Amino acid sequence: MKVSVKAIGILVAAIGFFAWYYFALPEPLFTTPYSTVLEDEQGELLSAAIARDGQWRFPQLDTVPQKFKEALIHVEDKRFYSHPGVDVLSLARAVKQNLSSGKIVSGGSTLTMQVVRMSRNNPRTYVEKLMEIILATRLEWRYSKDEILALYASHAPFGGNVVGLEAACWRYFQRQPDELSWGEAALLAVLPNAPSLIHPGKNRDRLLARRNRLLDLLYQAGKLDAVELDLAKAEALPGQPLPLPRLAGHLLDRLIREGHEQLRVKSTLRYALQAQVERVVQQQYARLAGNQVYNAAVIVAEVETGNVLAYVGNTRGLPGDDHGQDVDIITAKRSTGSILKPVLYAAMLDEGKLLPKTLLPDIPTIINGFAPKNFSKDYDGAVPADKALIRSLNVPAVHMLQDYRYEKLYGLLKSMGISTLTALPDHYGLSLILGGADGTLWDITSLYASMARVMNHYSKRNGKARYSTSDYHSLKYLHGSRGLPTEWSEDSFIHAAALYQTFTALTEVNRPGEETGWKNFSGSRKIAWKTGTSFGFRDGWAVGITPEYVVGVWTGNADGEGRPGLTGSEAAAPVLFDVFSLLPATTWFNAPYAEMEQITVCAKSGMRSTTLCGIPDTTWVAEAGLSSKPCTYHRTIHLSDDGKHRVHADCQPVNTIRHTSWFVLPPVQEHYYRTKHISYKPVPPLRKDCATAGSVAAMDLVYPKENARIFIPRELNGSRGHSVFELAHRNPASRVYWHLNGTYIGSTQNLHQMAINPGPGKHVLILVDQAGEPLERHFEVFSN
Repeated sequence: MKVSVKAIGILVAAIGFFAWYYFALPEPLFTTPYSTVLEDEQGELLSAAIARDGQWRFPQLDTVPQKFKEALIHVEDKRFYSHPGVDVLSLARAVKQNLSSGKIVSGGSTLTMQVVRMSRNNPRTYVEKLMEIILATRLEWRYSKDEILALYASHAPFGGNVVGLEAACWRYFQRQPDELSWGEAALLAVLPNAPSLIHPGKNRDRLLARRNRLLDLLYQAGKLDAVELDLAKAEALPGQPLPLPRLAGHLLDRLIREGHEQLRVKSTLRYALQAQVERVVQQQYARLAGNQVYNAAVIVAEVETGNVLAYVGNTRGLPGDDHGQDVDIITAKRSTGSILKPVLYAAMLDEGKLLPKTLLPDIPTIINGFAPKNFSKDYDGAVPADKALIRSLNVPAVHMLQDYRYEKLYGLLKSMGISTLTALPDHYGLSLILGGADGTLWDITSLYASMARVMNHYSKRNGKARYSTSDYHSLKYLHGSRGLPTEWSEDSFIHAAALYQTFTALTEVNRPGEETGWKNFSGSRKIAWKTGTSFGFRDGWAVGITPEYVVGVWTGNADGEGRPGLTGSEAAAPVLFDVFSLLPATTWFNAPYAEMEQITVCAKSGMRSTTLCGIPDTTWVAEAGLSSKPCTYHRTIHLSDDGKHRVHADCQPVNTIRHTSWFVLPPVQEHYYRTKHISYKPVPPLRKDCATAGSVAAMDLVYPKENARIFIPRELNGSRGHSVFELAHRNPASRVYWHLNGTYIGSTQNLHQMAINPGPGKHVLILVDQAGEPLERHFEVFSN
């Protein structure tokens, strides 16, 4: 049987049409840009960013609320659920009406056809109408009826730059679509076909009439009763578009930067807490701005999950302010100040390098040209390690780091999630512990939360299970996500015992502020907290920990300008405690006794006790503390019968020598220590006839140290400058004779300081006190 060319042509045409028909709808149907929407953990709107085309167009809805659905179908497409995308009766009625009136007064479009028209956005012609009819049937093939309704509700115009039902609900009524009343639902249902009616002061009567006419239809259809009808008609029309919620604006910006633009993002934040924390920050802003400190940031997170509950990236400022309030400080690199000192303290406890109350040097110090200073510019001589941490003393921290090694701390901090350590360890050196490295509030708060999480999980495992690397991860703000893991290995954990002792030290409530004297932050809850201040008063930090929550606070100026009084205690700590007052009641960590041992320690030195220490203290320490050094400060000294002088066998009969245990500090430490501790007893001097020096040095140089290289600049007139050398003597009243390179240059008494101009090169300084005890030191001078 022959097939005609005509038949083949028809077949090819049919195949071509159906192929075109199948692929006629683009995927996705709409390519218009959307707003980025940020929601809290319950789906409550926190904030949104306008779409790139300047429209408030929220990402597509999944479902349409019932009231709006009923109102829309009654006003736009009564047979929506029964037609295949095209309503022939409506089209026929529209043609009749248009012919009789001589102009287009009705389009006869179904909701499905309107979705096609909105997606194509072409001029309205008869050809375009035909295309809408064809594509509407194809749309019905691809999507369900409810999905088509959602497409319509998400892309319909609602006046001005408001597109989509959800944006309209927030702009006109400040509520979610499923919270609409009947009056509001009816108003929004009639608006897309005449969006200009929403403008305040224009066509208000026509809009009201349309809404009420639809309400009457809904009443007649039995969708609402007479009381609901009267209440709906009594509702006033909305006025000017209302502002959207503006909470967690900096997190919204961060979402866009991190690839979540045009999406609806459900976060871990809690709406009520976010609003409260933002109010606290604004209240504190008024206080800080009086000192020209204009920026602050706060993070609140759950310890267990790492979920961020509140994210305040900066202050809002006042109208007209231009102080960098757009900067998200939470992710900005800032000098860490003293905020990382607890990590060093815990790490040294964990390795048994010190015990909680081990004495540390607090004296003028120069190490390879690095000269750390305490905030107060004062020195205690020697201070217990826990008190040094509480008071955030810089000099003891540097001595600790010198013992621990800065390369090791560098690796530890990186493994704990400090991502800003991008240079080599030598770049930071010993300044690493004093703010020589940058950190972000995000990383630092994550670090503290991870340490607390280790404590929590240890308690849950009853100390029996191995530590897990899953304990260490960053905070997270995306609902249902996991925090990024750190680079921990199982043999590099700081164990629970060391962390517990660190947190216990940080619970000191009545504490000397690290900067400005005694501070008293009292409260009913137990909180481990630490402050930090960067060099030049540029950054004030405060971080607080409980088993349940971590709060991180930064205060300062985004442009890095320092201000007097911009310190962790003065600026950040009040914010920290105001935020903690918003949180539910908290508990405290369980002591990890399975990892601890009870030992005796010297009451004065804090080191493991010896027989020379007298009555010791008893304390719990980490297991590694068993290997710590015994007390090196108590010594046996030999005294005369009256106990006023030191003697030895060459000048005193052995049977008359009194052997006594004595707490002895090195001369320089003693020099400063005795000014703060009036109970301290210096070692008695050698008796004059006991010429040979004893085992206890009588003096030492405060500056310069042995083999120091010092720079002495020239005076303004070009002459050689001088450097003030300082000596500490156990008996300040003793006269000391100074010799430089074998030449006598003078003597001192009481105040042992001398201005010296030795000239460039290597030199030898010899000092001899009136008892004949010598001290020899070598140093080198270089000058310009």
